[in-house]
Amino acid sequence: MTPAEYNACVDQHADALFRFVVKNIKDRDAARDVVQDTFEKMWLKVDKVEVTKAKSYLFTTGYHTMIDKIRKEQRSGLLEDHHEELVKTENHYSDIKKVLDKALGTLNEIQRSVIMLRDYEGYSYEEIGEITGLNESQVKVYIYRARLALKNYLGSLEQLV
Repeated sequence: MTPAEYNACVDQHADALFRFVVKNIKDRDAARDVVQDTFEKMWLKVDKVEVTKAKSYLFTTGYHTMIDKIRKEQRSGLLEDHHEELVKTENHYSDIKKVLDKALGTLNEIQRSVIMLRDYEGYSYEEIGEITGLNESQVKVYIYRARLALKNYLGSLEQLV
């Protein structure tokens, strides 16, 4: 990959990668850090990454960088305050985006990631498997379980309103 191709890759994929990461970790600054680290890792291997595989490389590396960051923060206990903020919400929602974000927050890491990759970013099951390191069957199972959990969560909200 040439520097010009790398720059084109940044222009094409930075926004989608940022959206994916910020939906998972809910912290815009941390998401920017993850995206920046991901592009830095790609730059260090720019001569080994094929242009046709750049998007897959970015999302795979971004996913792993994000998971590493989450685990590091959990070990240091920094997420406790963040989780308390997420728990303190109102029961009456007027904004569907807030409801969906809260529903996604109820999922575990892998379920949230596969749902985001499939339903928000439009990746195929095979591509999601490459990014997350799961096989296609596992991806389908995680997506099914995540959708079921979202359905149950959203259904229980309808009963409250």
